[in-house]
Amino acid sequence: MKQYTPLLLLVCFILTTGCATTKDLQRAQGDLDKKILSLKEEDTSLRKDIEKINEAITALRKSQAEISAGITEMKDSIQAFKGISEGLRKERSEQKEIKEKLDNASFKINFIENFLGIGKKENHSESDKIGRFATKNGIKGKTDKESMYASAYESFKEGKYEKARGEFQIFLKQYPNTEHSDNAQFWIGESYYFENKYEKAILEYEKVIKNFPNGNKIPYALLKQGLSFLNLGDKSSSRLVLQQIIKDYPNTNQARIARAKLVEIK
Repeated sequence: MKQYTPLLLLVCFILTTGCATTKDLQRAQGDLDKKILSLKEEDTSLRKDIEKINEAITALRKSQAEISAGITEMKDSIQAFKGISEGLRKERSEQKEIKEKLDNASFKINFIENFLGIGKKENHSESDKIGRFATKNGIKGKTDKESMYASAYESFKEGKYEKARGEFQIFLKQYPNTEHSDNAQFWIGESYYFENKYEKAILEYEKVIKNFPNGNKIPYALLKQGLSFLNLGDKSSSRLVLQQIIKDYPNTNQARIARAKLVEIK
């Protein structure tokens, strides 16, 4: 309004002085009308700008709502994925536990077979033949590591002890610290044992004990060491090893066998 003050003052001055002509009044009125029209145009422009701003705010709010909904949906998807991932981890853990139990049971069965002398080529059962067929056809070993171990063990069960020994040695060079490594070292000792090379067998069984102190094959290796000494006629060393098994692994099958052998030695 300040910009119209001089004009109003002029009009008032003209009216009060009585000197204003019609032209002066018309000119003043015209200027006033122009100013009012300009003000209206500015007001209209301002209203349009406000409407545009309001439209932009509405669009922004809509966009924010869509983003918020998208974030919520993404969070739900992430939560669902976490649930699936946790389920898969649990399933893999259960499968690993089952595999370890099966491997341990298989090892015990194989140990007893070989201990009783039924693991040689001429005494294979039908299940052994099925196992060889499965291995040769890729059912068992899904990785290079497992295939290599399975191949070496099949050679052992077929009575190809020298070949099996070489394959197990190659396996240990490539995979020195796997779940099969202590088994592989034990079967190397067994390969010498079945060739009646008891001195070498004792040394290989010792590697099971020294190289895999946290493994579960130590009582097996100790027992076969004791039997190897006995086969060599070294009853004193055999007795010491068998007594060690009874002391360190008192509630195992190996301890029960050791007690029976000690009775025989006496």
